[in-house]
Amino acid sequence: MDIAKTLKDTVSNLQDGVNETMHRSTADAEHARRETGGTTMTTGEKIASVANEGKNRVEASVAKVRREVRKHI
Repeated sequence: MDIAKTLKDTVSNLQDGVNETMHRSTADAEHARRETGGTTMTTGEKIASVANEGKNRVEASVAKVRREVRKHI
């Protein structure tokens, strides 16, 4: 196996892992924000919060898939 490719893949996997963790944490925080302050949020704020949570969960899944694909190439 090529050492340069292994190093590049390791760095990319690390970056994707950090991105996945960051996005999942942001999504969890957004969900918790609705749980604690949902009664004081306007409908528009709730919709924006749900959309932001969904966006972050999708981005986390994309980062995870990138790592999984890189393993099998």
